[in-house]
Amino acid sequence: MAAQGALEQASTNHIEIPVYGNVADQPRQQSQRPEGEEDETFDYSQRTQWLRAAVLGANDGLVSVASLMMGVGAVKQDVKAMLLAGFAGLVAGACSMAIGEFVSVYTQYDIEVSQMKRDEMRTNGAATENAQEAKKKKLQLPNPAQAAMASAIAFSIGAVVPLLGAAFISEHKVRLAVVVVLASVALVVFGGVGARLGRTSMMKSCARVLVGGWMAMAITFGLTKLIGSSSLEM
Repeated sequence: MAAQGALEQASTNHIEIPVYGNVADQPRQQSQRPEGEEDETFDYSQRTQWLRAAVLGANDGLVSVASLMMGVGAVKQDVKAMLLAGFAGLVAGACSMAIGEFVSVYTQYDIEVSQMKRDEMRTNGAATENAQEAKKKKLQLPNPAQAAMASAIAFSIGAVVPLLGAAFISEHKVRLAVVVVLASVALVVFGGVGARLGRTSMMKSCARVLVGGWMAMAITFGLTKLIGSSSLEM
């Protein structure tokens, strides 16, 4: 009787531990991020190359062409003169931005390639991890053609905004006001897009871009008006 009681107590206290022969047989708990939540592990610095070229190109196109049209509008009321000046600024600015960006990024490309070759010579015969790391760095090299194309297209997109705004308005003062309003709205949009993609402060980015654009247009309008008035008096 004592032995039977001991056996019953042992079977009652027995704990079964499941043993899985394969890791795939083990129950998994997948940790899923809620929808709409950002991936905090993403490296946003990888977007720097094309984001910088696109945002700077759009801002430059918008501000430079809008300021150019405001300067021409300060001394001439003809809509054709404003549009011709704006279109010339669009073409010249897009070409200038593309060439400048291509040269700048290609210089950076040459510097990084030279540095990679020096690193490979120093680590010649090292472990496989060094080779894999060098290959990974090679894949992250800047692309000059991509940066130049993004800069030129972004400049053209920004420059088209004031051109379209002034094309269909015959009244001089209303035309100038429309150019300023459209340029201001587009500057806020470009600043917000850049802040969103780069995960920076939305308010600071929009305010910085907007104030800079207003200053450029006001200075161009004022100086052109002053020089134009002085030339007429002479």
